[in-house]
Amino acid sequence: MTGTAPPWLIAAGDFVRTGGMDAANFALASYLARAGRETHLVAHRVDADLAALPGIQVHRVPRPFGSHLLGFPLLASSAERVARSVGRVPFGVYLRPPRRVTLANGGNFPGAATWLHYVHAAYQPEIAGRPLRRAVQAAAGWKMRRDERSVARHAEAVIANSELTARHAVDLLGADPARVHVVYYGADAERFHPPSAGERSGARRALGIDGDAPVLAFVGALGDRRKGFDTLFHAFHFLRQTEPAWNATLLVIGTGAELDDWKTRAEAAGLGARIRFLGFRGDVREVLRAVDGFVAPTRYEAYGLAVHEALCMGIPPIVSRGAGVAERIPPALHPLLLENPDDAAALAERMLAWAANLPSYRAAALDASVAIRAWGWDQMAARIVDIVEATV
Repeated sequence: MTGTAPPWLIAAGDFVRTGGMDAANFALASYLARAGRETHLVAHRVDADLAALPGIQVHRVPRPFGSHLLGFPLLASSAERVARSVGRVPFGVYLRPPRRVTLANGGNFPGAATWLHYVHAAYQPEIAGRPLRRAVQAAAGWKMRRDERSVARHAEAVIANSELTARHAVDLLGADPARVHVVYYGADAERFHPPSAGERSGARRALGIDGDAPVLAFVGALGDRRKGFDTLFHAFHFLRQTEPAWNATLLVIGTGAELDDWKTRAEAAGLGARIRFLGFRGDVREVLRAVDGFVAPTRYEAYGLAVHEALCMGIPPIVSRGAGVAERIPPALHPLLLENPDDAAALAERMLAWAANLPSYRAAALDASVAIRAWGWDQMAARIVDIVEATV
């Protein structure tokens, strides 16, 4: 690349600090702004602090009734409109062809590059709710899979958040393997790090956790079965029935269409005091400071930022081997990896092993924390900028 650095246009649903892809989008845009780059964000939501940074220009797109389905076509059309103007400069009586960088999330815009945070062709969700909701979501899934294939096949660069996503980009979307690049998510080492003894005890007090009984955390939406909470519920229930010494508490962070049903089932099973549903939490870090383990029997996870953040905090995770983030888990923690996310008995065995060997797994997680925190959000962003700008 020669000459003045070109402006960027990034089309993505949200640029906020929470969530997996949203936090990654935020980190990339923040890096570009702090590097003095003109950066156009075509999005539904942009963090106010990010929007205020010099160089950031926000092109806000409505999300009617809060619906992603209704927002997607508006996002795509807005990105195409903005792209026609970004990078065009007068040259005599003519306009030079635009010289700018365009990056989409998935299939939401046919830009020069796309960043795959999730491959819809890799997983068909089991959607809870009324028939009309299920039909609408099925139609939306069909369109997203079609758009992903089209964009991935034509993009000059495809950024994958894991080796798993890279394989799916090639095998399921038809991307050119030579154009696919794996860039793992970065870490926010200043916020997500092993807590001090005081931070841990304060977090447990705030949550009303008494004594030294172990605490597990689950983070994920409860509107479909992708995150595997049903497997976790059955495993936890089995242990409470069959293992008299099993005294762990499970903190469930997340909301969704099935939340009330799971609360009812927990009460009916006599687990109301042991499975605590916290709903949506904007302070996930504070909750994680209180826990001893993290469990994620996910059926599909392109990466898994919640597991990543737990590792940053020195928390041993029990996670599906097939999740993208499992690629970054060291061998000392491999005995906790779950081969089959539908196997509640196997998950129960791993939770028992975790509880029985907690000091050694904590030590292994603390070692992993050092390594994973060494790759920060800025390193991730710099790598993406190098890859994508090579296509300009």
